[in-house]
Order: sequence, then structure tokens, then C-alpha cells
Amino acid sequence: MGLKSINGHVLRRLIIAGANELSKNKQLVDALNVFPVPDGDTGTNMSLTIISAAKEAEINMSEKISDVSSVCASGALRGARGNSGVILSQLIRGFSKSVSACSEIDVMELSQAFQNSAQTAYKAVMKPKEGTILTVASSCAQAAQRACLETDDIEEFLEYVIKEADETLLKTTDMLPALKEAGVVDAGGKGLLFILKGALSNLKEGTDVVLQSEGQAAPAADISALSTVKTEDIKFGYCTEFFILKKNAQENELEELKKYFLSMGDSLMLVADDEMVKVHVHTNHPGLIIEKALKMGALNGLKIDNMRIQHHNIIDFSYKDTDDSKTAEPKERGFISISAGSGFDEIFKNVGVDEVITGGQTMNPSTDDILKAIDQVNAKTVFVLPNNKNIILASQQAAKLAKDKNVIVIGTKSVPEGISAMLNYDDSMTDDEIKESMEEGMEYIKTLSVTFAVRDTVLDGKEIHEGDYIGMSGGSIASVENEVAECTKNLIKSAIDDDAEVVTIYYGEDVDESDAERIKEFVETEFEHCEVEIHYGGQPLYYYLISVE
Repeated sequence: MGLKSINGHVLRRLIIAGANELSKNKQLVDALNVFPVPDGDTGTNMSLTIISAAKEAEINMSEKISDVSSVCASGALRGARGNSGVILSQLIRGFSKSVSACSEIDVMELSQAFQNSAQTAYKAVMKPKEGTILTVASSCAQAAQRACLETDDIEEFLEYVIKEADETLLKTTDMLPALKEAGVVDAGGKGLLFILKGALSNLKEGTDVVLQSEGQAAPAADISALSTVKTEDIKFGYCTEFFILKKNAQENELEELKKYFLSMGDSLMLVADDEMVKVHVHTNHPGLIIEKALKMGALNGLKIDNMRIQHHNIIDFSYKDTDDSKTAEPKERGFISISAGSGFDEIFKNVGVDEVITGGQTMNPSTDDILKAIDQVNAKTVFVLPNNKNIILASQQAAKLAKDKNVIVIGTKSVPEGISAMLNYDDSMTDDEIKESMEEGMEYIKTLSVTFAVRDTVLDGKEIHEGDYIGMSGGSIASVENEVAECTKNLIKSAIDDDAEVVTIYYGEDVDESDAERIKEFVETEFEHCEVEIHYGGQPLYYYLISVE
């Protein structure tokens, strides 16, 4: 007799098994990137997102599906990376809302959860496109409606849903011209199916499962917002994080904790749900923080980083009071920027950015990373520059979660756009006027990039072979050559017109300055009407990022 219902214990297993399955196959999903460039990271982003959910599930021992799904939704949202990760977090959030009053669910309620999951994800995307992960999620919902009328067996139900979704995934190739030209299915949809298939496999086995250590070995991002802070600027040296295992913490208890923690440090994040309280704070005395927290409940997931030397230490706790708690009055405005390399880090600092988050291609910061950076900036209004189209959604999610600050996300899709936006900042303007001015500055920027192909394909009418050098203008391939300099020159020729005035060349970590200088000389010779600048960007994977104004 098959399983007729799912409770919290079963959902915990399914989430963890799904995370493990995607983790094993994330590189395959990454390889489905439409463009044959080395920054396909859909699988990585989705894997890190579902792992964040699975970590929360792993420490929640409730038998109620409502409890486990709730912490999964919270974990996925805070850990969401890239557009695919944010959409996945919304799928989990929709599922959680649907079962919020349930101890366990049968196929009818599971079907409704699939409906709510897809609807929530569609609402989260400004302009939903078919042929994406949304289409696959919608297919799951439709298949679930049919399956629940045919069987009350959870395993049979999921088998039917996955079979239908698999068929829909194959059709995505014909739904979007870019997918058809590249000859691939949608990467996000493929990632979602790996999660569902991992869950089904565990359902059949019926055994407990642990989150695989390989899956947890993701790029360390917890302190990415601090990566460019000078040692002498760190006022509170220990980044202290943990969970207090306290069910239904009362508002007055949380306020008391918040007041005490702020008296002992800064950068406080205190998030509560029905099962626990998540604490993140920077302090010079983590021992006192822990002592206070223990009065509320048992602790789990304790992590203390010495930010001054940026690695874990054995802490000799001090219990002496300090008067370092006095914090400066917040300034009117602050700025956060995602940066793609060490050279860009310095450029952003020089144009007035307060916090630089290491990120960009292949290393999209999570919602939580951005939220922590927002918390670091002591300002009433914080402007966030994602500088990558795949980081905008995570930035917007962080803005919604931020407390006690007005957060404005500027939709910059490239690092040159971010730099231009900062150069258009005028502190005499209102916040709305600043946003308008920054966005106006972006409109005059054309971003070019040079990288290499990781597979054979035909795209934008061009035959591309693995190892070829690719020049891209915006989202289109404009140049394909077997030599970097030639590719770069042809790309620039295709992009510069009589209206161009300034060309700025940012060379990457794998480019010699002398080679970049030769590209600069080429532009000066070929386009005498343009002013040409050259800077070290230090970006990986991309030989050149070029701004044309």
C-alpha cells in the first residue's frame, strides 16, 4: 500500500534529497546556458538556493508539514541567488503558503500546493516568459490537477507530474528562439526537475537522508559584503550567527533581544518564525551575545568569524562590558554595488560606493548577502546597483526584507552601467530624482564584452566552436574569432558609431596591460572622434568589458 499523505518528516527528506540531486547535476544545468560562454550559472544558483532551504529543514524536527515548509521558504528566500534562484524561492514560498494550516497533506492538497507554487512564482516576475522554469512549474501544476483525480498514492502522483513536466521541458526548446537556436532546453526547468526527481527517488526508498557535504561546499558568501573592508575600519570584529530554538517568540522578547544586541554591536539581523529565531550580529564580545541568547532557548548553527583575519578562530570570550556600542548618526544616503573584479572594487570605492559585494558572473550574491550589505551601510536610504541582470531580482528581494531603511534598487545590468549610474549621482537631489538621474545615465551606455566559447553551437547566425573568442554587444554575439585582439577590434568596430564620444576599456585578470594598451591605440587611431580610457577591471572569464558612451 502506497503512501497516502506527507507530513513534516517526509517533506524534510524530500527537500534534502532534491537538493542533493540538483547539487550532483548542477554543472549539467549550468552547461545549458543559451550562450556558449563560461558563466552559465543557473544550476549553481538554484543549487545554492535549495541547499539554503534544505539546511533549514535539516534542523527543524517538527512533524507538521506547515512548520517544515515555512522554514524552507524562509531559508530559500534568504539564500536565493540569481533570477533562477529567486524564482525557485518563490515556488517554495507558494507551496509553503498553501500548506500553512496543515499537519500533513494528501494528493488533493498537494495538487493545490503545486497550483499556488506556480502562481506565486509567476507573480514574482515582472514580465513572465514561456519556455522557462515558469512554464515547467505551470506544467507541474496542471499535471497535478489531473493526477489527484486518478490516484491517492503520493508516489504515483509525483511520477505522473514529473513525466508531464519532462515532456514540457523538451518543448521549451521550441518556445524561445534563443533556446531553439542553441539547441538546448531551459536550464531552470531542468534544475527544477532534478529537484523533483531527487524527491521522488527518496520517496520510493523511504529512508532518511542527510545533506551532502559536497553540496554544502559552495563558494563562501556569508562575509562577501565585508570582503573589501579595511581591517582598521572594522569596529566590531566578530561576525556572530546562530539560531535560537524558540517556538513562537513573542514580540516583546524579540525587542528586548534587539535592544541588547544593538548595545553590544551593529549589523544586526534578527528574523523569527514559528520555530526559531535567526540572529546575525557584529560584536566585539560574542560571549555576551551568546549568554543573552541562551536565556531564550537552546542554540544551533553557531558560527563566529573573526572578520579582522577572515577565518574561523577558537574564541577566548571576554565578558567585560564595552562602550563601543555608541554608533554614529546615519547619513542620508549610502550605496552598495556588486563588483566583478578587484580593479572594479577600487573604481566603485573611488566614485562613492560604501559597500562592494564581490559577485557578477558565476558568483551571484544571495539575497542574504545583499541584505547583510544593506545592514552594513549606516544610511537612511540605500541605493543598490546589481550590475548584472541575473542579480536584479535578488536585490529587489533584499530591498523588501530590509528593515528601518529605504532601499532603492537601480536596474543596472553591467558594471559599466553601474559606474555610469554613480557618476550621475547628485546629492542635492531627492531620492526619486537621484533614481531617475542614475537610470538616465545608464541609457547612454553600451556594454561590450569579450570571452570564450565553452561548446560548439550556432547562435545569432554565427557558427561557434569551443575555444573561439566571442565578442558580445549587450545580449547579442557580434564577433567570433580565433584570436582575442582580433575579436575585440571587430566587436568595437561593430559598436562604435558617429554618436559615440567616450570608450572605456576595462581589462580582465588574464590580460596583460600591454595588450590592453594596444587595443586602446587601435580605438584612438580608428575612431579619432572618441576619447579613450583604459582601466584594470580584474574580472575573471571576460578578457575585456568595454563601455561605449
